[in-house]
Amino acid sequence: MRDFTYYAPTEVAFGKDSESKIGPLVSKYNGKKVLLHYGGKSAERSGLLDVVRASLRKAGAGFVELGGVVPNPLLSKVREGIDLCRKDKVDFILAVGGGSVIDSSKAIAIGVPYNGDVWDFFTGKAEPDAALPLGVVLTIPAAGSEMSDSLVITNGDGGWKRSCGSYLLRPKFAVMNPVRTFTLPPFQTACGITDMIMHTMERFFSLDDDMTITDNLAEALIRTVMDMAPRVLADPEDYHARAQIMWAGSLAHNDLTGCGTTGDWATHDLEHELSGMFDVAHGAGLAALWGSWARYVKECRLSRFVRFAVNVMGVPNDFTDPEGTALRGIEAMERFFAGIGMPTSIHKLIGREISDGELAELARKASNGGTTTVGSFRVLKLQDMENIYKMAK
Repeated sequence: MRDFTYYAPTEVAFGKDSESKIGPLVSKYNGKKVLLHYGGKSAERSGLLDVVRASLRKAGAGFVELGGVVPNPLLSKVREGIDLCRKDKVDFILAVGGGSVIDSSKAIAIGVPYNGDVWDFFTGKAEPDAALPLGVVLTIPAAGSEMSDSLVITNGDGGWKRSCGSYLLRPKFAVMNPVRTFTLPPFQTACGITDMIMHTMERFFSLDDDMTITDNLAEALIRTVMDMAPRVLADPEDYHARAQIMWAGSLAHNDLTGCGTTGDWATHDLEHELSGMFDVAHGAGLAALWGSWARYVKECRLSRFVRFAVNVMGVPNDFTDPEGTALRGIEAMERFFAGIGMPTSIHKLIGREISDGELAELARKASNGGTTTVGSFRVLKLQDMENIYKMAK
């Protein structure tokens, strides 16, 4: 097991009564003028925003609001938020929503104290060295951004989708009430389930040795989410299943399932370009790509795919045919994705055939014009990326 530093400082208020803690938590972390940041109209229709506003007023915190965050959150909205925070002297950001809202809030948080353009953090020109404190009221379990140190933003000028990471991006607190997820549509629920599974698999498929406890945690998390998925899709108001999924989403991306290992993240990097170019749901894009990535890289360490097939997917271990066992595990995961309504090819994802030119453009963007690589399980260059996109078409 590799040496590691585990840092997960986010205070979590979980359960049916958790929203009563919003105002006190903002006060605890010295929030006096808050940016209330959210997405569309669902938070308003559900009454959640009224609950949040009342809790902030009761705690004596002033606030300004900025809605309109969209899936694959946009740089333009981030810049709008930065300007608003500076104008109104905001000292705390409260994200009410899912991963897109949280990521937009994180970008605003590091952009406010920065003298340059916030996009610098996503191009490698600068690294964050200060940030406004951030809290989260989670409504969509998926991205794990409520406890993670990372974010992803889309620049509408060219469709570039880029990530940024820093310990400064970990929220001070996360308020998590599974009841707030009862009204999520089946497709959005399935996308979230796929994303949290992939957050765990990106860490699980590693070349590192001697990580038994981390492996066991990762395998148990994936199995639990897969067990809960059909229950919650059959009964959206199954509190037990919703609660397991909501907590799993946080644990899948707060680095617990990656302690002592080197993560891969190639599938995420490849998918970012898909959702940047075609504005598709992130979880659906991951499902469309993962099987092709897995088949392309499996020979680098076949034993990891055999372990995954046997321990996670329940595939019998044919000791005479490890490659066959590995492939049956990959196929079983693809069947699971399809079973919860996820696409397992780009064609199914975007609803049409993708052209060779578009495939080449995806690879060009993912590799920054052939200047960078992705992945660590197998390091992928531009041609490798294009090969995987072609396999997934």
